[in-house]
Amino acid sequence: MSEAWDAETFLARLRDEGGPRYHDRHPFHVRMHEGRLTPGELRAWVENRYYYQTRIPLKDALILSKAEDPAFRRRWIRRIHEQDGTEDGTGGIADWERLAQGLGVDLRALRSFSRVLPAVRFACDAYVALVRESPLVVAVAASLTELFSPALMAARLAAWERHYPWVDRAALAYFRTRIERAKVDSDEAISFVLAHATTRELQERCVDALVRKAEILWAILDAIERAPREEER
Repeated sequence: MSEAWDAETFLARLRDEGGPRYHDRHPFHVRMHEGRLTPGELRAWVENRYYYQTRIPLKDALILSKAEDPAFRRRWIRRIHEQDGTEDGTGGIADWERLAQGLGVDLRALRSFSRVLPAVRFACDAYVALVRESPLVVAVAASLTELFSPALMAARLAAWERHYPWVDRAALAYFRTRIERAKVDSDEAISFVLAHATTRELQERCVDALVRKAEILWAILDAIERAPREEER
């Protein structure tokens, strides 16, 4: 049996495998950041990505259900509060709804998931299944695309402010708040994974989970990119 990697090697492996697969390199994201998406394409992205946003607290609840350590649960539950809010109209999902409304998306249609592509639904549900079926440390590792998220959020915010001035700046709150939160979340998750993936087998499963999550995010954009274009709403 192979020996476990040391922490530096393990972290480098996670970055080397996850970074090149992260969805910031997807052609759809590249076009977004270059200002080349139409309003209809932006709306399609926001509508489909909303389904992903609503899966995040579900996967975090699954992670909580696997944890025996009360201290871990007290820390991790913050993620559910950040997404769901502590009361109506607060939290990341509410911010995403305000983003959608800033793009002219009907809120009832958004919440009904009626415009979510089947392939997007399948990919998002696969993420929840990955977390459900994995041991705790591997389930946490699946969230480590957060390692690359702060830079993407900062670039996305700048791109939207520059290229899509017709979107109300207040509607971009999700991007602003996520820059710092993603850094806190990724630091927390990587510390846990480095400390608790103590065998080569577990380390390799963590790397595989990160790769799978990156592929899921890429698949979401593939589906949006390839979907037939509707007339501008």
